[in-house]
This record gives sequence, C-alpha cells and structure tokens, in this order.
Amino acid sequence: MRIVKLTKDTIDGILDNMLKRSPNSYGAYEKTVNEILENVKANGDKALFEYTKEFDKFDLNAQNIRVGEAEIKEAYNKITPELLEIIKRSKENVRSYHARQLQNSWFNTTEDGTMLGQKVTALDSVGVYVPGGKAAYPSSVIMNIMPAKVAGVKNIVMVTPCDANGNINPAVLVSANEAGATAIYRVGGAQAIGALAYGTDSIPKVDKIVGPGNIYVALAKKAVYGHVNIDSIAGPSEILVLADDSANPKFVAADLLSQAEHDELASAILITTSQEFASKVSDEVDKFVEVLSRKEIISKSLDNFGYILVAEDMNDAIRTANEIAPEHLEIITENAFEVMMRIKNAGAIFIGEYSCEPLGDYFAGPNHVLPTNGTAKFFSPLSVDDFIKKSSIIYYSKEALEKVHRDVEQFAKAESLTAHANSMSVRFGGENK
Repeated sequence: MRIVKLTKDTIDGILDNMLKRSPNSYGAYEKTVNEILENVKANGDKALFEYTKEFDKFDLNAQNIRVGEAEIKEAYNKITPELLEIIKRSKENVRSYHARQLQNSWFNTTEDGTMLGQKVTALDSVGVYVPGGKAAYPSSVIMNIMPAKVAGVKNIVMVTPCDANGNINPAVLVSANEAGATAIYRVGGAQAIGALAYGTDSIPKVDKIVGPGNIYVALAKKAVYGHVNIDSIAGPSEILVLADDSANPKFVAADLLSQAEHDELASAILITTSQEFASKVSDEVDKFVEVLSRKEIISKSLDNFGYILVAEDMNDAIRTANEIAPEHLEIITENAFEVMMRIKNAGAIFIGEYSCEPLGDYFAGPNHVLPTNGTAKFFSPLSVDDFIKKSSIIYYSKEALEKVHRDVEQFAKAESLTAHANSMSVRFGGENK
C-alpha cells in the first residue's frame, strides 16, 4: 500500500479522489435508468418481463414472478443446518439491538386545557432490494428487513434478481423468510425499483425502498425519491483504521483487506502516528494479497483508493478521520475508548483489536447499512427510525385558545394572512377582513 505523510494537501487530494466513487458521478447511466423507469411506469408487468428476459435471460411471467411457499421450503433443504442456525442467531442479535431503538408516542397536558404530543406510526409497506448476480448477501437481507419488522411494518416486499433458470440463492430466501418478508419477487435492476415505486399488476407500490444495489439501482432509487421515500444512495464500501504502534500490524492489514475485497471502488485507509508501524502493515498487506482469493479486486481497490497516512500526532489523526467520515471506523489504540469519544463522523465505530469490521457485517447486531462517501457527517445507519413516521398532535380547549388567540391573530396579520387571523377571531366574536 502507498504510504503518505499526512498534510492538508494530501488529505484534500484523498478526499477529492474518494468523491469520484459517488453514485452522483455516474450521470452517463441516468438516461438508461430513466428510460427503464418510464417504461415500467407506463407498461407495468410487461416491462418487467421484457427486462428480465433481456438482462437475466429468464422468462418471467405473472405466474412465476412471486416466490412460492414450496420454493422457500425447498431453500431450507439446500443450506446446511449449521448455516441455518447462524442465520437465526444473527437475526436475533439484529432484532435485539434494534428493539432498543423503538420509540413511543407521547402526550403532554396542561391544567388550562391543552394537549400536545407526537404520534409514532410504522410505515404501511416497505420494499427491500437485495442484489443478485455476482454475489448473494443473506446478511443484507436480515439487516434491511429486521428493523422494519421491529418497527411494526405490516407489508415487507423483497425483490431480487434470479439466474437464467429463475433460481434465487437459497440462503437469501431462508434469511428473508426468517426475518419476516411478506412477499418475495424474482426481479432486479432499475426495473424492480420502478415496480416498487409505481406499482404493477404483480408488485404493489410501497411507501419506502431500502437496500443496496449496483449503479443502476442506486440511480433508480435517486430518481423515484419523492414518489416514495428511500433509505440512501449508497456508494462503494470503505474502512478506516485508526491505529498506533500498540496495534497488531497483521490484524490491521487483514481488516483493511476485508473491505477492499468488496469492489474495485472500495476504499481502505489506515491512519497511524508511526512510520515504522505503517511499513509493517504495508508488508502484511502484500503477504495477504498474494494468498487471498479475490486478489485481482483487492489489488485494484488498493491501487485506486488504498492509503496509509502517517500523522504527526493522534490529534491530527482524529481530525482527519472526522474529515473523511468513514462508513466503518476501527480504533486500535492504547486509549481506544478515549479516542472514540472524540470521533464525530463515522457510520459504525469498532473499538479494540478484537472488534473487527466483519463482526458488524454479520453478527453483532448494529446495522451494516451505513452512510458512505463522507455522508456520515449528516446521515446515520439504517435503523427502526427509517421505518416509522411521526405526526404532531395538537389539542386546545376553548379556554386555552382564548388566552392566546390575539397573539396568533397578530402574528398572522404581520404576515398579511388575514384568513389565518379570521380563522382565530371568528371563534371569539370577531371578524378580520
């Protein structure tokens, strides 16, 4: 890995380079995505069936688009009992963590006859997109469905592409069933996003779409925002490790590569205060790359977006970590908890050398759907909050309103909104013109 001395110029260059990975940088795909969405909006199922034939080579129709109970049952027979138990334990950890995020409606009354409050309501329907193609991610199925289930969403529709024989990865089907999907459809790509956003004869319109996907899926979600809500427009994966020379260089190297193997656009960055430690980690990375199965992807990822930054001190290191605002941040220092308290911007924070990033991907419980491309400065991980909405509650008795009606009338008149003022004054014998 390249080793760079941390300065203002180098960090500015790295930040500019990382922004090239943003879905917003791929405008060339937008025309194709918009054409697909318009076709689905106009022609519904017909468009879905045609695109599935074109892209996935499967003859989709109204009879086979939805995955049936027999197929789900058969999926259980295609995975090992050990994997089934792991899926169940992971699901329970995710459920337990997200259950702590639940919010309750609240109301506050006063003696003079007012009641103010907030009513919390789960969304009625959610669409979950699950990628297919090169890889299958049953862990993402659990991470996207369980918070919706915990929030109380009644209808959780999952869409995922199939292969040329119409098959879907059995671990994906099992995870969806265990997590609580109410319907599963074998359709993917931008056309699946269009179906969820607009509705077709086979697939119902939903209120919100969540889940990762390729650039076509990301841009489709961006395009339908407003017709439905979306979770985020996720970019490629990223990890930043903040370490001093007390850390194990082999552990750090292994953790950096755990994200570099995702994608050629993935980012892996180490920030350390020790030049000697930086060299040790770089050597360990080279050794691992030679033996890991996804060597080609890892090498391109590191060439494009891999850095080891050597900072003058921990203050500079922490400041830079907050500026990058990584998706995953590992802190492996002597005073890791103290450093954690100074971190403002990160999707998920892993503390100590035995809290490696894959623990969060699969098992610990916090969600692995996280903000990328610096958006951890203002976005949060997927949570129960993403599957609820809030209504303000206002009640005033006549006596309570009488005490404040003149204030409201005067405020309305200051904005030249006399009908607003009149709505108030007519209740007390007056009339505004």
